Amino acid sequence: INIAGILFLIVGTLLHTWTAQLLGLWGITGVPEISSKQSEKLVAEGPFTVVRHPTYLAHTLMFSGVFLITGVVSVAIVTILDCLIVNTIIIPLEEQELLNRFGEGYRLYKEEVPSRFFPLHHKER
Repeated sequence: INIAGILFLIVGTLLHTWTAQLLGLWGITGVPEISSKQSEKLVAEGPFTVVRHPTYLAHTLMFSGVFLITGVVSVAIVTILDCLIVNTIIIPLEEQELLNRFGEGYRLYKEEVPSRFFPLHHKER
């Protein structure tokens, strides 16, 4: 179980680092979502070709890894709550904002990458 936890933590950290590099400091902190002065382009490369929200997936992987390593129940609860809140509240709100900001480009991206969070299926190109 510890080895799985370490792998989850490493993969989550690498994924988070990769998405942060692609989004940049402003993008990873959410500034474009709240500021019309900060313009950004739609990022649709790297891990964004597999899931639309790899940063949230990275958080879940890291939290899960810490739980598997430590066995601390409160970490498991935080992981589950984070995953539920992200998938039921944050992602739908963020996707509406992205649709408003990028319009047809984001709609086409959603068709190309149907997986929001879990990389369960991928549309053939």
